[in-house]
Amino acid sequence: MDWSFVLSWTINGIILLNILLAIVVIFIERRDAGATWAWLLILFFLPILGFIIYLFLGRQLKSDNFYNLSIDEQFYQSKQVQEQLTRVNETGSRMEEIIAPKYDQLMEMNLRSSKSLLSINNKSLVLHDGEEKFRMLLEDIYKAKEEVNIQYYIIQKDALGKRLLDALINRAKAGVKVRILYDAVGSKSLKLRDFKELEAHKGEVSVFFPSLLGVINFRLNNRNHRKVGIIDGKIAYVGGFNVGNEYLGLDKKFGYWRDTHLRLEGDVVHHLQDRFILDWSYARGDEKNLDEAFCFARHKVTEEAPMQIVTSGPNSNTEHLKNMLMKMIMSAERDVYIQTPYFIPDKSFMDACRMALLSGVNLHIMIPGKPDHPFVMWASWSFLGQLLRYGADVYLYDGGFLHAKTLMVDHEIATIGTTNLDARSFRLNFEINALAYDKKIAAELGRLFEQDAACCRRLTKEEYEKRGWTVKVREGVSSLLSPIL
Repeated sequence: MDWSFVLSWTINGIILLNILLAIVVIFIERRDAGATWAWLLILFFLPILGFIIYLFLGRQLKSDNFYNLSIDEQFYQSKQVQEQLTRVNETGSRMEEIIAPKYDQLMEMNLRSSKSLLSINNKSLVLHDGEEKFRMLLEDIYKAKEEVNIQYYIIQKDALGKRLLDALINRAKAGVKVRILYDAVGSKSLKLRDFKELEAHKGEVSVFFPSLLGVINFRLNNRNHRKVGIIDGKIAYVGGFNVGNEYLGLDKKFGYWRDTHLRLEGDVVHHLQDRFILDWSYARGDEKNLDEAFCFARHKVTEEAPMQIVTSGPNSNTEHLKNMLMKMIMSAERDVYIQTPYFIPDKSFMDACRMALLSGVNLHIMIPGKPDHPFVMWASWSFLGQLLRYGADVYLYDGGFLHAKTLMVDHEIATIGTTNLDARSFRLNFEINALAYDKKIAAELGRLFEQDAACCRRLTKEEYEKRGWTVKVREGVSSLLSPIL
């Protein structure tokens, strides 16, 4: 056998395969320029390995009717959106009395892009400590009479995970309808057999994008990062906490876990329920027989805390949550407060930050002083360094690990949810945020920011410019790969 001939054909085949894949990346999938160049670099420098990486991490989802809504469901959804758009643009409407007119465009954009209906009568509580959050969640679960729906990116098989499962089994035994939805990648240690007792009492469990044969997962890069809990259609939780001992501050590596979550009551709970139903039905492959399968009990709330539930994912035609965050920044007149574990935005988000700073807006950004991934830290510093030159205030949290994902504007509006400021959350993950047009929530986030600032050290422009050449090299490489980190 002529091995030189075989080797030549193999090399030519690899080159041809790389060219075809490059054509797919550039012309068919139509990614943004940053992600396109990052993938082309990987394919060029890692010809065979790059192709394998692409199979697991690079492929995009279809965006047309991902959740397989029927014609009637799409019509009803569009009708609700149109009714609210009419009210938003109606002069002298009740909405004008509750929400400042300067946020009308933000509200309208969310309605048009993410079909995020506005709810007025809501009651909210900001939770920032893991012990408090899970104590309240478990208490609410044990009080459930009709239905409990739980969705988390990570559910650990540890003491906290067991406490949650025990509570759900308890309710299932009492005849309460119980559902658990978790992500296959985030909760990789979980197996369906771990829920045998729950399923024996008619509890239901589903996995989002499960692995083939429990090993191979071609949707490895598209994770359901949402964290939602809904009890009896009356109480809901949404925010940054996952389920695990580390979220109680029991992991020595991270220390105290600083996160932010919302406990909600009122009409907004039904909007969270709607989003859960879509994810649940997709994971199950079930028909959405909503009236029979889900509890829609009404819980009258007289307090006014206007909210929209905004979601985004790899199935979205536009980056709804990134656009929402940018619109919030652009609406600021005085201050923007950001807390995020990862600050790796794209050019458009950076432009919004720069324009805000040039317009005289004070931009305050807080990230962990001790990150969980070195590449993420170096990439974050490269972007923060640019904003320092424009006058941004940067805080490095040393009180433990900062995992909160919040953005507050002018002490008037705020968002709390699962969205990190990086390409993964903007484009690759399924995310969910609550946007509150509520000065009470905004004031509470402002108070928490000031409280956390006491545990921070400031990153100054002078300190940043003194960094060594090795750090600069790491920042450069990490920044280059930031679109696919």
